Amino acid sequence: MNFADIELINNEAIHNFELFVNGHRAFIDYKKKDNKIYLIHTEVPAELKGMGVAEALVEKAFNYIEEHQLKLVPLCSYVQLFLKRHPEWGRLVA
Repeated sequence: MNFADIELINNEAIHNFELFVNGHRAFIDYKKKDNKIYLIHTEVPAELKGMGVAEALVEKAFNYIEEHQLKLVPLCSYVQLFLKRHPEWGRLVA
């Protein structure tokens, strides 16, 4: 599935990065303090499992973090795994 055309939503009111895919909401829960953003938990509904949604969501969130010159604190186990698979993103880690 191609996620390039799906916009990442920064829902600041509830501290979530969100992707809506096929009518379902996937999200990363975060907290922001100063120039650091703490990615706490990634959740993808069962209907979207195995489609690459979590990976697309994390990559879009990383792009957002980089564009806004923030530093990443990866508390979420999936985000930590993503960083191991994609060490080039290590430049964002605080």
